[in-house]
Amino acid sequence: MTDAKTGDAGDAGGRGVAEGSDVPVTAPWIRTRLRASPGAAWALALLVAVTACLGAAFPRAVDRYEDAGLRAAVRQAGPGQTSVQLTGPAPGFTLPQEQNEAALWGATLRGQYDRVRPVISRALVIDPAQSAYGVRPADDPAVPDTWIPRPNGLPAHVYPAVQSDLAAHATVLKGRLPRVSGRVTVQTAEVEAAVTAATANSLHIRVGSVIHVPGEGRDPLAVRVTGILTPRDPGGAYWSTQPLLRTPTLVALPTPDRPKYWLGALLLAQDAAPALLGTDAAPVPFWEFAPDPSALHVHDLNRLKSAVASLESGPGLQLARTYTTPDTDVSTGLDDVFTGFGQLRSGVRPLTALAAFGTGTVAVVVLLMAGALAADRRRTELALLRARGASLRGLAARLFAETAVIAVPAGAVGLTVALLAVPAGRSGYAVGAALAVILTACAALPVRAALTHRTVRVHDPREDVTTVRPSRRRTVAELTVLVLAAGAVEALRRSGTSGSAGNQLVSLAPVLVGVIAALVLVRVYPFLLRRLTRPAGRLRGVVAHLSLARAGRTSVSAVLPLLALLTALTTAAFGGSVLAGVSDARDHAALLSVGADARIDATAPLPTQLPSKVSRLPGVQGLAGVSITYDAKPLDGLEAVPLVGVDPHSYGELADRTGLGAFPQGQLKRPARSDAVLPALASPSVASAYGTHPFLVRLPDTSAVTVRIVLVRDVTPALSGADFLVIDRSGLSGTAASPTSLLVTGDRVSGAALRSAAGSAAGVTVRAEQRARYVDSPLQSGAGRIYTAAVAAGAGYAVLALLLSLLRAAPERAALLARLRTMGLTRAQGRRLLVLESLPQALLAAAGGALTGWATIRLLAPGVDLTSVALASTQSPLGEAHLRTDPLSLTVPALGVLVVAVGVAGVQAWWSGRRGSVRELRAGDAR
Repeated sequence: MTDAKTGDAGDAGGRGVAEGSDVPVTAPWIRTRLRASPGAAWALALLVAVTACLGAAFPRAVDRYEDAGLRAAVRQAGPGQTSVQLTGPAPGFTLPQEQNEAALWGATLRGQYDRVRPVISRALVIDPAQSAYGVRPADDPAVPDTWIPRPNGLPAHVYPAVQSDLAAHATVLKGRLPRVSGRVTVQTAEVEAAVTAATANSLHIRVGSVIHVPGEGRDPLAVRVTGILTPRDPGGAYWSTQPLLRTPTLVALPTPDRPKYWLGALLLAQDAAPALLGTDAAPVPFWEFAPDPSALHVHDLNRLKSAVASLESGPGLQLARTYTTPDTDVSTGLDDVFTGFGQLRSGVRPLTALAAFGTGTVAVVVLLMAGALAADRRRTELALLRARGASLRGLAARLFAETAVIAVPAGAVGLTVALLAVPAGRSGYAVGAALAVILTACAALPVRAALTHRTVRVHDPREDVTTVRPSRRRTVAELTVLVLAAGAVEALRRSGTSGSAGNQLVSLAPVLVGVIAALVLVRVYPFLLRRLTRPAGRLRGVVAHLSLARAGRTSVSAVLPLLALLTALTTAAFGGSVLAGVSDARDHAALLSVGADARIDATAPLPTQLPSKVSRLPGVQGLAGVSITYDAKPLDGLEAVPLVGVDPHSYGELADRTGLGAFPQGQLKRPARSDAVLPALASPSVASAYGTHPFLVRLPDTSAVTVRIVLVRDVTPALSGADFLVIDRSGLSGTAASPTSLLVTGDRVSGAALRSAAGSAAGVTVRAEQRARYVDSPLQSGAGRIYTAAVAAGAGYAVLALLLSLLRAAPERAALLARLRTMGLTRAQGRRLLVLESLPQALLAAAGGALTGWATIRLLAPGVDLTSVALASTQSPLGEAHLRTDPLSLTVPALGVLVVAVGVAGVQAWWSGRRGSVRELRAGDAR
């Protein structure tokens, strides 16, 4: 006879005997179990698929944004810093002239380029389309041609160079590409060249123009321009490693009057380089190799650093000299780029690890909770199998196989979705994360069942949460976790996130604090229930007392959802506070940098009609004009102090509105007497240097004022530096009193409108635009998205844990409602009963989660530095950005838990009322 409940056929092995036959018939365990509970199977499959997808997507997402950050850093540095440049020596005076000429032939340089390229390719992936070789001058000689513009009367200089494969990288606008006729030697009198359109426009060069390069012991070399070109990819390494090749420049001499002269490049034909040996240009061979940014990966960063170091001063340099010349020099700025990126990454990655460990821990807890709830739901079935002779090992193996049939395909689907959704990144870590999720899901049920059914029992004793005392093993385990959590918190507070890149225990600190709080609340929960049950029993109605009694009869295993809820809420609160701290740090840094919502700055006094013009623009609410003098000299000394002249009323309102050094406006007003000492507001450093006695301040226009420091503030809106002196500008005279800056406040101030009103003579800085500049790397934006995903995932797992807990007891609650309705319980009382029964655990989790999140942030804030995530690698006036408590991140997830708990209880009561009570009242069903 087959047991319908378990799918076994007559014995523990699941076999029976067919009628009229002695042949045993085997009932398929797995198929029977899946058909018996299809809803639970699909729910587990969905949980495993989603968790495996998230786990597999995380390492690939980290790889993707870190790779994007590295490539962005290389592109921002520019080809001039990232290209690997090999430069040969100048021609030897002791060598035969024919040998010097042969060293500059195109065929010779091409052969050396082909031999050196594999050496560079061992270290970096080279972009051959942007790499080049040729000859460049060590000096840029002045040319005597007077038709070339001379801005300050100085003759123009030229940069005669030979660059390989010019035809493939330029388009001819006029004329043709340069050519050579016959063999070019040091005595050649004339060669051909081309120039870019920018060089031609600036130096007034036309097709057919002849430029004379001074000779060395010979007549000048005539360079005839045969074509004007436009670069096909001006931003590529071919043209941008030496920007002078495409764009001329005005060079200023280092003299007091700084006179300037033009410097432009002449692009000679490939084999025309030997003619430069007879000029003052001092030609040298070069080989440039442009790295391919799209081939750079962060996981190769250490190898890349070692390879670049080898090229600069190691075995790579020796090989390069072997294939070119013994005196070849290798230079590149890639090592600085890699080092700077590594420092930024070292500040961002520990914070990402905190998010990963937090959300990963919550996901594991939910998976374990799902297995524990399944084992608790099937407690009677498994106890019966053990009583009928099933071995513990065989039972665990069957449960493992049963779960694996569901979890393995679901995990494979989740892994596939992650690989398709995040195509970039390494696959090994993604597969490992998905396998870990699958193994956890498969092992949760059999391990829990094996621990529960170690001893064969026919009837299990009741394990109410209010009556069962914790075991000694549990106490020891909790103390162990407490010690680990305390060590992790102390390590994080001492070293900070920047010093904990490889310390996984530190990354687990927020999770461990949440776990400790959960264990404490689990201990306190029975005590609170017992204290609440007594006064509830004295109430007139039975609903409150019955709901608390029902909550107290919850199985001990149902306390596991509290652990999941509390850990998820702590992780969500910590992650939300990180995001809020990053946003606030960027806002405050932008405010410190600009001083208002927008500002207009000029080096000379602004037009008198500009303030009224700006005040009429849409969105402008306030305006403060200030005059800033950066070369004010207190006490006729050598050190300058920035002096700011302000209108005390408008500037005081601005300081009060922005919170940047607010001050009483009356204390800064100029006294009535014209010869009185002006009160001043100073920074702490200026106040410490000059004290509170009156002192003279001389201005660049030779005027002077006497000031006395009466107020000291750390910051002021007009300036973001550490030194400043602020006075009433009505006490200034001449141009020093005229505003040079306008500080604008208002909602949605338009930068375009301000620039249109200010014109080209003044610069406009908008606070919103300045804030956007602080995110200059995909590494920062990627870390922000990871934290956002971590907060969302933590909240989702918290809701899932609550749903699993409530759905576990759904059949029992439905039966209870049906029986109580036969005794006169109304539907409204039934809804209140279910809501009040679910509230103690949900309320405890919500309040405990908010409190634990607050305590975690307060404990860990001294060791968490958000500067790398919040601000750009460039200088910021903010300094360091630390973690702070965000009220929304604490309260919103906690309130969400309460809303879900009440909502599920209300829906269950409504649904039970619609279904009726016949099924729940059948005798003999195990509930």
